[in-house]
Amino acid sequence: MPTLVMHGEDDQIVPIDNSARLAVTLLKNGALKTYPGFSHGMLTVNAEVLNRDLLAFVRG
Repeated sequence: MPTLVMHGEDDQIVPIDNSARLAVTLLKNGALKTYPGFSHGMLTVNAEVLNRDLLAFVRG
């Protein structure tokens, strides 16, 4: 199952190296998409960007 991991590079709550970069290595068919300058609240603050990328991934 293809899995997209999305993570903000400026997340101070859950640092990218301790979470997303590790998680994607554990997924058989994982892809990592990072967002420079995006914080932990990126799902609400940057919803338009994330929704567009998520839709593109699903349509793949």
